Amino acid sequence: ATEQRKSYHVTKDFKGINTKANRTSIDSDEFAWLENAMPIGFGNLKIVPNYYPAVGTAGTSVTSGKTYRVAALGSTLGQWQAFFSALTAIPAVGDLIVATATGTLAGGGTVSLFAITASVPEYTAPVNIGGVNFLLIFQTDGSCEALNLSTNVLTTVGAAGTFDNSGNKVAQWKNERALIITPSKGYFNWNGTPPNQLVKIGGVSSITITAGGSGYTSPVTVTIGAPVQPGGVQATATATQSGGVVNTITITEPGSGYTSAPTVTISGGPGINATATANLFAQNGQDIATFSGRVWIASGRTVYYSAIESYNDFTSVSAGSITITDGTLYGDITRLISANNFLYVFGTNSINVFSDVRVSTATGETLFTNTNVSASIGSDLDDGILAYFRSILFMNRYGVYALVGATTTKISDALDNIIPNIDFSYPITACQVLIYNILASAWSVTYNDSGTLRKLQLVFFDRKWFATDMGAVTHINSSPLTGLITTYGLRANGQIYKLYNDTTSTISSLVKTALWALNDPIRTKQALKVGVEATISNTGVGSIVTTIDSENQTSAQITLTNGINWVNNFLQVVTWTNNSGNTVSWTPTGYALYKYDAQQYGKYIGFTVTSTSPGFVHNGFQLEYELRVRF
Repeated sequence: ATEQRKSYHVTKDFKGINTKANRTSIDSDEFAWLENAMPIGFGNLKIVPNYYPAVGTAGTSVTSGKTYRVAALGSTLGQWQAFFSALTAIPAVGDLIVATATGTLAGGGTVSLFAITASVPEYTAPVNIGGVNFLLIFQTDGSCEALNLSTNVLTTVGAAGTFDNSGNKVAQWKNERALIITPSKGYFNWNGTPPNQLVKIGGVSSITITAGGSGYTSPVTVTIGAPVQPGGVQATATATQSGGVVNTITITEPGSGYTSAPTVTISGGPGINATATANLFAQNGQDIATFSGRVWIASGRTVYYSAIESYNDFTSVSAGSITITDGTLYGDITRLISANNFLYVFGTNSINVFSDVRVSTATGETLFTNTNVSASIGSDLDDGILAYFRSILFMNRYGVYALVGATTTKISDALDNIIPNIDFSYPITACQVLIYNILASAWSVTYNDSGTLRKLQLVFFDRKWFATDMGAVTHINSSPLTGLITTYGLRANGQIYKLYNDTTSTISSLVKTALWALNDPIRTKQALKVGVEATISNTGVGSIVTTIDSENQTSAQITLTNGINWVNNFLQVVTWTNNSGNTVSWTPTGYALYKYDAQQYGKYIGFTVTSTSPGFVHNGFQLEYELRVRF
């Protein structure tokens, strides 16, 4: 009688992935795998929105000799041929075409082109300049383009060879300009407004008096030659004399845009023969941040900081540097990140924080506190570190950690069987993401899925993890756009996608529940019926496919469909057609309970549920079963 009694199991309290334990040992409301399904809350496992290409409006910038991939159409053949003379027909979406002219490709509707180079993206950074949001995209050929996130127009920041092939980093200065540091090409600023000037910050660091001259009277005037680069700032200085001899020269503005030492001219009264030479400031580095009214640049184990309220003055008394000599820093600094009133200084195995930045009233020098908060955990994955609420979250090669105050805590226990399968030879990038108005953090990784490499995003929120597949994106980053965090994904072919935005296109989802012991791991269970609760969006769901799993086998696939068939008195299916002769399908929306007979037995029973349908919600998983023999 006990064996014939029907029992029931219902899972509705959805937690996230747990790969730390065996599928038979995780909690009944955890999942062995969740892909493109977000466990928002009780009875609310929601399929995430898909991606779609960023589509530009008519007026796409074109550069002669550059290769483009067509992402959307809207121009006439004549308009295409004006810039792509080899075309004999309007190109198809996805075609590669080479520009033969430079200008703006206008269209009667929507036109979108994505630049293709022989290189691939190596780094991205969002900036806001004058209220305009840009995504800076650096390529491995040393070029950089800026994508206007409102118009989706690409602007060249620097041609190939301008920057380094890797290791470029960006910080924002107020909302005036983007500051760019490179490992060997120097320090730049980009103002983001026409004519979109990129200026290399080669300023005057000091002036050496080579001859004091004679006969000078106060005031002594020092004139420094103009910078070579358009948009550069001219350096200025003042001088003093004693007994007619020029004895000091003080820089008041280091300037920018100098590529070689400028001339220095000294005048004042009848003075003659005073001469001086200018020395240039040049700075390389592996990271840059703006913090407490200054620019901070990491180079090796040293952090250089600018004078207060200046992005190009590294010579005044309030500017300076600090070299971290502590043994907790293995090798060089890997990352600077400004957040929560601290400047975080990451090494491979350590984290320091700079805080309490102030200026000495006695000397005018900058003072601050340098504190080591982690002597054993850090990260060399510089693009895998981000600020998230009041925490700093970071991935290293053995997990994901949260730094809250001075306490470092591992938050990726649930991913312990995923982290070893990440191929860290590929880029690791991270950013905040907004999915269904829930702010989460995501790491884009290359995952070895049983011998097949594929791109996944590991998403964390509310102490839960799940995975998404947004296509073959190599880099992700996000920017506030109209008040909402918008995530962008880049592919190696140059295409740029908005992620988590399209709620209507098909998307593959995979839900693998725990293998439930059903309160008695000793006894064999016989599955009788499977039930899947779902709320169907108004786009409709074609079908949901499920298998019933045990600890050692998987049942045949069961297709659960919400289609409605009309039958006549002879039980024949009646088809409906519209005025165009197309067959009309009938699919209800709203809550649905899919039920089907099941055939499976084992000590542990669970589900695997897949679908390509968008925008629906899993509300629960139900199982009817009977107990069978012990052992």
